[in-house]
Amino acid sequence: MSNTQLSRAALLKIVLTRYILGFLALCLVFFLPAGTLNYWQAWVYLAVLFIPMAFALIYLFVKDRALLERRMSLHEREHEQSLIIKLSYLWFLLAFVLPGLDQRWGWSQVPTWLVIVADVLVFAGYCIFVWVLRENSYASRTVQVEQGQKVVSSGPYALVRHPMYTGSVLMYMASPLALGSYWAILPTLLIVPILVARIINEEKVLLRDLPGYADYQRKTPYRLAPGIW
Repeated sequence: MSNTQLSRAALLKIVLTRYILGFLALCLVFFLPAGTLNYWQAWVYLAVLFIPMAFALIYLFVKDRALLERRMSLHEREHEQSLIIKLSYLWFLLAFVLPGLDQRWGWSQVPTWLVIVADVLVFAGYCIFVWVLRENSYASRTVQVEQGQKVVSSGPYALVRHPMYTGSVLMYMASPLALGSYWAILPTLLIVPILVARIINEEKVLLRDLPGYADYQRKTPYRLAPGIW
């Protein structure tokens, strides 16, 4: 594991700033279109997302600051990845703005039990995400291979080659129902091909730069979902 370049204080400032800004940004995206704070599905969703996130950030800050610093990096080195990320912004925005509009105009009537089930799936997706972070200290937010990095084939990586995206897909697909909207499922479906494009390009980078990845591909045939793809 590489040493962190940022001081503890500098890293803590970045983490807290992004955590708070992320929470406030989602509040605006949910409650402004809804036109009210009386939107219990959004409050539960925020709790399901940000309470576990706080514990995960604390764990990484104490146990693996190098990984936490990698997760704070937003600069994509690969041009194709940068383009994919830019193209995804519109679909992510639609997927999270529509539930608030749905709440305002009453387009969907998602039963409470289904909202709760969806929240459980969102939490399960985040648990997969955290499991990946514990297993792979090089799980950067951006697509890159660092000096000394090795192929990880244990834990969730024994099941699929990109388990972090598996958790992400589960979270994204469950989010519309967790927010009480059927209509928001439509733009959310478009997130899947975006992630597929990201994975395909990422594998080209890993084959090029990460020794042993070709052998890992042969050993673990599925990228995202066991038995499917």
